[in-house]
Amino acid sequence: MAIQHEAELYAPLKAFFEEEGYAVKGEVRHCDLVGIKEGSEELLIVEMKKTFNLALLLQGIERLKMSPFVYLAVEKSRAKKGAVNQRWGELTALCRRLGLGLVTVTFYKTKPPFVEKLCRPAEEPPSTRGSVRKRDRLLLEFHERSGDYNTGGVTRAKLITAYREKALRVAQAVAALNAHAEGAADSLKGTSPAAAKEASGIGNAAAILQRNYYGWFERTGRGRYVLSSEGFAALDKYAAVLPAPKT
Repeated sequence: MAIQHEAELYAPLKAFFEEEGYAVKGEVRHCDLVGIKEGSEELLIVEMKKTFNLALLLQGIERLKMSPFVYLAVEKSRAKKGAVNQRWGELTALCRRLGLGLVTVTFYKTKPPFVEKLCRPAEEPPSTRGSVRKRDRLLLEFHERSGDYNTGGVTRAKLITAYREKALRVAQAVAALNAHAEGAADSLKGTSPAAAKEASGIGNAAAILQRNYYGWFERTGRGRYVLSSEGFAALDKYAAVLPAPKT
């Protein structure tokens, strides 16, 4: 059965690489799937498309600048239509020559998808010199996310980035602190950046409040903040991302 969206590849691929010992997260700094093995900085990157094409190939080559462990992933349709579905041997040889891994996912109507690794990335891929900063930023984004809240391959969707997650935790702290301070004098209304930092555990809470990138906060006075209506809506929308409030 042919898939409608490349995001359908994410769940079986996530399960497959988790069985190989990777912690997996989706949509990390524009990479569809990123994995890291516990106790290791081995960085897995998987780029997905419904079918094998030049755009996917070029994307994979670009990702080799950040890690040698790059896979291309596509659906392997059982329908014998189209040239691509009849040339897996040639496509595998091409990926192997370029230092890329290739993995396919076959979907069925009555049983789970089957993931097949056609080739692994090369032991000695092209030089990654000059891409240390990109790799470090990718690793930082991966580690600073508390969980996997995105589906790799999705488009036109708001992603849960590490920054958004931190902003949510600051918003949660501001809401809680203001709730506990009800009845205070108007001059003291609102939460200070220092209090938000302590309550949320977010070191750059002050910068998040001052920048107000998402429009979740309102400044009520010098160094005092409350949540805007957008902020309260965000806490409801992203409740699953946040830790349970302390009682």
